[in-house]
Amino acid sequence: MSDTPLLSSLELPDGLKRLSLEQKQALAQELRKTIIRTVTTNGGHLAPSLGVVELTLALLASFDPAKDAIIWDVGHQSYPWKLLTGRADRFCTLRRYGGLSGFPSRTESPFDRFGVGHASTSISAALGMAAARDLSGGKEHVIAVIGDGALSGGMAFEALNQAGGMGKRLIVILNDNKMSISENTGALSRFLSRNLSHGTVMNIKQHVARVLSRLPGGDSVLDIIKKGEVSFKSFFTPGMLFEAFQFNYIGPINGHDIEQLEKHLEAAKKLDMPVLLHIRTRKGKGYMPAENDPSHFHGISASVPDEIPVPPQPNGWKPSGPGFSKAFGQALCSLAEKDKRIFAITAAMPEGTGLEPFRKRFPERFADVGICEEHAVTFAAGLAASGYRPVVAIYSTFMQRAYDQIIHDVCLQNLPVTLCLDRAGLVGEDGPTHHGAFDLSWLRAVPNLAIAAPRDEDALRDALSTAVALGQPVALRYPRGSGRRIDTALYSRSAALKLPEGPAPYELGRGELILQGDSRVCIIAAGQRVLPCAEAALSTAEKTGRLASVFDARWVKPLPEEQILALAAEHDALLLVEENSLMGGFSSAVLELLSDHDMLGRLKVRRLGLPDRFIPHGPVRRLRDDVHLNVPGISAALEEIFSQTA
Repeated sequence: MSDTPLLSSLELPDGLKRLSLEQKQALAQELRKTIIRTVTTNGGHLAPSLGVVELTLALLASFDPAKDAIIWDVGHQSYPWKLLTGRADRFCTLRRYGGLSGFPSRTESPFDRFGVGHASTSISAALGMAAARDLSGGKEHVIAVIGDGALSGGMAFEALNQAGGMGKRLIVILNDNKMSISENTGALSRFLSRNLSHGTVMNIKQHVARVLSRLPGGDSVLDIIKKGEVSFKSFFTPGMLFEAFQFNYIGPINGHDIEQLEKHLEAAKKLDMPVLLHIRTRKGKGYMPAENDPSHFHGISASVPDEIPVPPQPNGWKPSGPGFSKAFGQALCSLAEKDKRIFAITAAMPEGTGLEPFRKRFPERFADVGICEEHAVTFAAGLAASGYRPVVAIYSTFMQRAYDQIIHDVCLQNLPVTLCLDRAGLVGEDGPTHHGAFDLSWLRAVPNLAIAAPRDEDALRDALSTAVALGQPVALRYPRGSGRRIDTALYSRSAALKLPEGPAPYELGRGELILQGDSRVCIIAAGQRVLPCAEAALSTAEKTGRLASVFDARWVKPLPEEQILALAAEHDALLLVEENSLMGGFSSAVLELLSDHDMLGRLKVRRLGLPDRFIPHGPVRRLRDDVHLNVPGISAALEEIFSQTA
């Protein structure tokens, strides 16, 4: 017998409206059980989704998702929504290759009215839908669900400002759990957390109640006071803020009380104006490990591998050890000990970017600005203009949001800000909203900005040291997880491989030849794909007897022009490899260089990189296999070039 009888038998989502309160509460437990079981197996965003189970039930009981638009901000809390909108039978495929996305997706379900993976977007999108509804004469409701972490983003306040000014019928639900990914910081978080039900205030209330109860007519006065308490609290709590935006503020209420949620949602439906319903929830609700450590359980890795087994590491290659993010954090701490000008900045991700040790060791030189990437970059520009050396660590996909600030506030003024783009390239199960697929393309066009792509953690350490010392804007891009470095065992396979001796200077605009071939083909690569290129060259040599050279460009801008032009002159063919969009990326830069020097006539050039499409979610090894960026794919391209240059 199924341990989720309601979830298995109900016709969803319509069947929810016929359930009693007790049945909804039982269904909430079934949802939590299913989410915990699936996410602890597949990986995913556990704590955020557990915190909105009752809210999701109340929304579907109060609204018609076939007509009404319910927009989830960020979308990492949408697992209960997926389960209750016709996807329970496929929920076991969550974040699996070819399975359900970990975020809302318009192509996945008609109930996902807006695709999302970045924060602070829901109110803007919902306001656009409300405006479209009114222009079309519609009557449907539009609801945006936004967390207090996402509310810290400036885009959310821009949308609140316009929504209040337009006066559209719109419901915004503020899910206040005092968390984004890490614990929220800043004045807004403290303001939302104000609570007039603690300590001194509670003692005063109890004393006044006792006094009034002894006086004639005191019970009536006490009743009036209790009725006015909500208005009094709203003046000193977030109600004051949202009323200033011309929203009708309701709350705060218990976000795990289905009955109260439905009552207030029904009240909000009747108001012909912008409404903000403030609910308080607990991230990770119902799963004690997640409740006790919501940051850790915000997103967890899969405990069971996907359908494709992890291939064994090639002989002579091994993980570099700490992983890029941790290596970055360690290296920055070492630099900060010697250079008091270094200041670290992140946008709500101190743990994810490896900056948690820096925050503990140098709290006065660290800032977590919340989900405010634009502000993070301009804040860094202000520090740099005052003589400091700020280092901004933000995931590649989120750094896109600060493009104007990078151009206008940093590079136009040629300020020494180091931008560290973590999670560059393919990131796996989080999918297309999170792949760092475009940073080389959109950064290359910016004057004054140097761009480096270290191949492993050791190279990242060296590149960071160089970047901080350069005195100009620099961007470092590096992938998620651990890199691989060449072990001594691999050198026994080819005397052509050069063994690095200690830290290598990361000279601006200079690359490194790591494999001297005996053929007329050279692989030129950037970033983490360099070492798989060397492995592919050696494997192909064992098969064909022809060894290609491998050159680590290190710098995407400025390119190591002199070295690349020399390699182009010495070889008949080049294979260019990168884990970035082929349009406008590293290989485009090399092609531009060769074209400018009229070297493309006789030279055969083949490119491997990310195609002009959004890459789906799935294990990184599977995605690289699909786009031919693994060792077999590089080897196949190399063999093809050999056959054409024989």
